[in-house]
Amino acid sequence: MSADTKDFQDLRAEVQDKGICCRCGGCVAFCSAGEFNALRTGDDGAPVMEDESRCLHCGVCYLICPQVKALDGELRRKTGWKAPIGPCRRLLSARATSRKVRQVATDGGAVTALLAYALKKHLIQAAIVSRRVGPLAREPMVATSPEELIEAAGSHFDESRPVHAVGTQYTSFSPGVREVKSLGRRDLARIALVGTPCQIFTIKKMQLLSVLPADSIVLTVGLFCMENFTFDARTRRALEKRLPVKLGQIRKLNIKDDIVVTTAKKETVHIPFSVMDEFARPACFACTDFANEHADLSCGGIGSPDGYTSLVLRTTAGEALYNRAKEDGAIEELRFRSPDDRRNAGTEMMAKIVAATRRKQARAAKRMEG
Repeated sequence: MSADTKDFQDLRAEVQDKGICCRCGGCVAFCSAGEFNALRTGDDGAPVMEDESRCLHCGVCYLICPQVKALDGELRRKTGWKAPIGPCRRLLSARATSRKVRQVATDGGAVTALLAYALKKHLIQAAIVSRRVGPLAREPMVATSPEELIEAAGSHFDESRPVHAVGTQYTSFSPGVREVKSLGRRDLARIALVGTPCQIFTIKKMQLLSVLPADSIVLTVGLFCMENFTFDARTRRALEKRLPVKLGQIRKLNIKDDIVVTTAKKETVHIPFSVMDEFARPACFACTDFANEHADLSCGGIGSPDGYTSLVLRTTAGEALYNRAKEDGAIEELRFRSPDDRRNAGTEMMAKIVAATRRKQARAAKRMEG
């Protein structure tokens, strides 16, 4: 190791000790996939040193952390990043043609339809997604069939199911990157990963460094992300006092201009971000990426009418999958009466995504100053 190489001790000092560890699992996935096994995931979801004698002090765990900026410039140059939200080949609203998919999805089921199409056409062997396991709680899963994708689709919550806990905390953050380390053992070589900006950023940095097992990820689908939430029994009570609806009544959660909750009675409740900020994961306040700028395609509800997904097609891989799925009838675009209406809708969508991005950037700057 050279004298200027930073390793896990530096990662702990610069990220964990500052309370901004994303708990994405990238460093542990790399270390265990390479069978170094110096790191493991702790009870709280953060990486810990398991066996320092096995550590190569190579510095890869440090470099691939999404909170470390060492490779930002190189990654931006490679991806052709452009302000204000990264590369953008096309910006559009779309939905699944399948009513079965649309019924369970959050925003028209475009992502589920795209992944199901990719599985059927053998473009991918599996997709790492998240599934609901309780109110505001999700866990990662490796879906190998369209049926499993439908099971995982949408932010639906059921109080009767076991609540996913990391230690004694419940979290809406699903650490999908941790599943990457198992791909080799499962003989899976062409995988799609659906994730938050920090997860996609980690994978892209691993690929930039040609780090195994990130070579198995052939498609990244990025979720628009303002924040994820973490709470325990005590803060759950505080959360319910601030919400206009009980957690057990929530059946669907969506992010648009605010947080949109659908109850078991199919009532729609709008909650300002400011109400939920108190329960956001601390790492989210250090993140500046709302639009998932490094994914092959990014998606969310903001900027599209109800029942449709906003899609940012960023790379050749993302655009090619979308075009094939549309041509084969798995997905359909929002129709407009005129070209002017289409252009105006695109302009409005971009403005809303940029506004959300700037809000997140301003929030991160404020936190880092404090």
